[in-house]
Amino acid sequence: MKVIGLTGGIGMGKSTAAAAFRRAHIPVFDADAAVHKVQSRGGRAIRPIEAAFPGTIKEGAVDRAALRAAVIGKPEAIRQLERILHPMVWEEEARFLAAARRAGKRAAVLDIPLFFETGRERKVHKIVVVSAPRPVQIHRVRQRRRMSESDIKAIIARQMPDVEKAQTGRRRHPDRSVEIPDHPANAPPDPEIIEMTMPA
Repeated sequence: MKVIGLTGGIGMGKSTAAAAFRRAHIPVFDADAAVHKVQSRGGRAIRPIEAAFPGTIKEGAVDRAALRAAVIGKPEAIRQLERILHPMVWEEEARFLAAARRAGKRAAVLDIPLFFETGRERKVHKIVVVSAPRPVQIHRVRQRRRMSESDIKAIIARQMPDVEKAQTGRRRHPDRSVEIPDHPANAPPDPEIIEMTMPA
């Protein structure tokens, strides 16, 4: 089974590309959804997050606004949170890939925002970087989430810029990295996305 890494910053259009894969019956692992799962009521991250960041749990689940306030602009706090969350997400990822293999899937997609930042490129056969203009990115995030522009910019600043992601893919993996522009005026259609990104 071929594994495709899908990445891009917040609001760049990964969901559009992921939807194209799903419509082609290629399963997609959503790292953000995995994070939400372990932070929800009864999730495995509740106790360690409460211990590390007191006051960020409300009614048995992570209060995302409180947690965001506790870590944004604080590099060590962000690293501490990532030390809690990343191993849990990787376990979910491993279960997803095992299930896809058992189901006989020809390919599976790992949708991971912090793809290069966490070294996940070593786990895939193909790397897909999705990008969009900065104004489009900020507009999308503002529409989807109740966040101030300063919070949005703080999150964007923590992620590798999409231009750098694309350059990193080309430089490190020129034979297995592709880029997809996601803009209302030029987003490629599903068949083109699949053709561009399927590993040989």
